Amino acid sequence: MLLEYFIFGLITFLMTGAQCEITEVFAEAGSQAVLPCKCNPSASSPPAILWTQANKGTVWRKLKSGLQYWGSSWAQNGVQRVQCPHSQFERDDFSLQINRVTEEDGGLYSCLVQHKGNSVENVVILRVIRVSVSPAVPISGDALSITCKVTPLPSGAKVQWKLNNSPFYFTNYRNTDKSVVMQKATRRLSGNWTCIVSYKGKEGRASASLSVKGIMQPPKDNTKVYAAVGSAVTLPCVFASGLKPFGSEWEKLKTGSTSKPALGHLPPSFSLSSQSYEMPWDKSARVEEVGYMDEGSYRCSGIIGRQQVTRTMQLVVAKIDSSKTKAAVTLTCQLTDASDVTDYEWVRVTYDINGTQSVGPTQKGKTISISRESDEWGEWACLFYGKEGILGNITYHVPLMAGLTGQKLKGLSHNTTAVVGLSILLVVLLLILVQMFKNHQRRKRIFQYPALETIVHTISNEREERERNQTKE
Repeated sequence: MLLEYFIFGLITFLMTGAQCEITEVFAEAGSQAVLPCKCNPSASSPPAILWTQANKGTVWRKLKSGLQYWGSSWAQNGVQRVQCPHSQFERDDFSLQINRVTEEDGGLYSCLVQHKGNSVENVVILRVIRVSVSPAVPISGDALSITCKVTPLPSGAKVQWKLNNSPFYFTNYRNTDKSVVMQKATRRLSGNWTCIVSYKGKEGRASASLSVKGIMQPPKDNTKVYAAVGSAVTLPCVFASGLKPFGSEWEKLKTGSTSKPALGHLPPSFSLSSQSYEMPWDKSARVEEVGYMDEGSYRCSGIIGRQQVTRTMQLVVAKIDSSKTKAAVTLTCQLTDASDVTDYEWVRVTYDINGTQSVGPTQKGKTISISRESDEWGEWACLFYGKEGILGNITYHVPLMAGLTGQKLKGLSHNTTAVVGLSILLVVLLLILVQMFKNHQRRKRIFQYPALETIVHTISNEREERERNQTKE
C-alpha cells in the first residue's frame, strides 16, 4: 500500500505544475461507483484525460482529438463497464463511472488531465464493500456467519451492523473482529443486514438479505398462547413456506423440563390442525376444549434435511373463580401464568331482544365485587393485557338471583304470611268445588236409571218386613 502511494506521489512530483488530491470512495459490490476527478486546466481547448488503475494499467483514455480507448479488462459481454460522461466536461468534471463493481475493482486509481504542458492529477482509492452470508440459506439452529469484507481493507476503519435498520449489538464479546457476525441461526436474525464502514470521515455501506428456514410461527421458543377454560385453541407450529418436514410430532413437557417430554399426557381433545393436510409445512395442533390442567409447555418438532428443528410454547389457561355472600358476588380472574399480565379489565356484556350485544362501563382490577343490591347480573368478561396489548379474555355468567335487590327481598319477607294464607284458602275452595262437582256427577249418573232406584227401594222394604216377622215369632 505504501509503495503504491509512493509511486503516485513520485509521478506527481515530476510533472510540471501538477496538483495531487487523494480521495476515499466506498461502493457496494454490484452497484455503480463514481470516482471523482474535478480540475480546471485553464484552457478552452479539450484536454487529454487518462484514467489508470495501479498495477493494472489503463482504464479509460481520451486524446485531445477526441478519440477514446478502454482497457481490455473492462468489457463484460461486449459492454464497457466504465465511462466518462462528456456532458460533464464543460464543468471541468472528468469523473469515472464504474458499473457493476466487483471486489477486484478495489484499489488505487489515478486521473491525469493534461493541457499544453500542464498536468493535474487526482488519486482515488476505491474500497468495495461486500456482505456475505454462510450458509446462504441457513436452517434454524445452524452455525451462522455474516461477513463484511472491504477491498482494500483500510487500517483502523470502524465497522457497525444494522439489522432491519436497527443497530445490532454483539452478544459474544469474545468476537473482537466486528466485521464478522457469528450467531446461532434463529428466526429473529432474518431480515436485511447492513454493514457500515467509517474511515477518515467517509462512510460506506453494503447490505444482504438473510432468511432463516425452519419454524416461522411461533417466532421464538417459550412463546405464550392464552386460552379460556372450555374454549378451543390453536397451538401454532408453521415451518417456512415450501418446506416439508418429516417425522413431525407434538409432546407435552414435564414441569420445569425442556428435554424430557411427559409422553401420553396430551389433552384428550388434542389433534393436528386440518390445514396440515393442505399445507404440509403447517404442523399446528388444536385443542377443542381446554381444561385448566391442560396448561404447561408443549413442543413441536420436525426434521428438515438431516437436522431436527424444534419450537417450544407455553399454554396459559384462564378461568374465573366466584364466591357468594349475602351481600355480594365476587369474581376473580385467574391465570396459570400471569407473569406477562400488566392489567385486568372487566366488562359487562348485555343483549337486547334482537340479540344485539352492547358493552357497559368497565372496571379495573383482577377482582370485582357485584352487590346484590344492584342489577348487574348477567354476562361479565375479564380482559387481561400485556405490554403489547390484549392477551386474551374469558367470560362468566352471574346468575339472576345474585342480582335481586335488598328492597325486593324485604318486600317478599313482609308479604309472606298474606301470600301463604291466601294460597291455603284458594286450595280449600278448590277442593270444595271439586267435591261438589264429583257429587253432582254421581247423582246425575244415578238419575239416568230410575228403575234401578225403585228396585233398590223394594228390596229394602222386604228386608225390613222379614226382620219384623222374625221378631214376633
